[in-house]
Amino acid sequence: MRRYRRNAMSGRTRKLAIGGVALAIAGGAFAISTGVSSAGENCVGLDQALRQNLQFIAGQRANPDALSDARIQNRQAVVDLINQRRQVAGCTADVAGEVPGAAAPAAPAKPAKPAKPANPPKTTTPAKPPATTAPANNAGTGAGEVVCKGSTVTLSGEGGAPFASSGTFPLGTTLKVTNLDNNKSITVKVETTSGSCVLLNNAAFEQVREPGKFLIRRAVIERVG
Repeated sequence: MRRYRRNAMSGRTRKLAIGGVALAIAGGAFAISTGVSSAGENCVGLDQALRQNLQFIAGQRANPDALSDARIQNRQAVVDLINQRRQVAGCTADVAGEVPGAAAPAAPAKPAKPAKPANPPKTTTPAKPPATTAPANNAGTGAGEVVCKGSTVTLSGEGGAPFASSGTFPLGTTLKVTNLDNNKSITVKVETTSGSCVLLNNAAFEQVREPGKFLIRRAVIERVG
C-alpha cells in the first residue's frame, strides 16, 4: 500500500514538473516572439518607408501605364506589411494623410482622364514647351537615348552613394535622370533591381528633387551607357 502511494505521488510530481517545464518553454517562446517582432523597430524609419511606398503608388495612379497595376499591387503588399509592423511598434502618425492621393482608391483617379479631352488639350499643349526649352539649361540635351517616356521618378529609400534601381534595364546600365521642374539632372548606374523603370536611392534623389517633394512628375530619363 505504501509502495503504491509513493508511486502515485511520484507520478503526480513528475507530471507537475513536466507541465511546469512546458509552461516555461511556452512562456519563453511567447516572450521571444513578441520581443523579436518589435525589437529594433523605429517609428521614424517605418513611417519614412511607408511614405515612400505611398508616394510611389500615388505617382503610378497619377501617371498610369501598362505596368502600373502590377507595380501598385506589389507596393500595396509592402504597405500592408509596413502597417502591420507599425501597429506592433505603436506608431500613430497619419502617414497616408501626408501623401496627396495615397489614400484615394485607383478608381477616382480614372475620371480625370475624360476631363482632359474636353478642353484641357488646348491648355495642356502649351504646357509642353518647357520640355523644348529645357535643353538650354542642360535638361535632356540628347546625350543619350530617351527611354521610359512619361514615367515618374521617386526614391527607393536605399542609402549609400548615388545609384539607381530598375526593372527595365540590366545592372551596370548608366542612366541620366533630369527633373524638368528645376532643370537638375544626375547620371547614375543601375545597381539594384525594382519594379519600376527607374528609382533613385536617397543620395541621388536628393540632388534632383524639389524641396518637400518625393516624386518627380516631369522627368526625362536617358540611357547614356
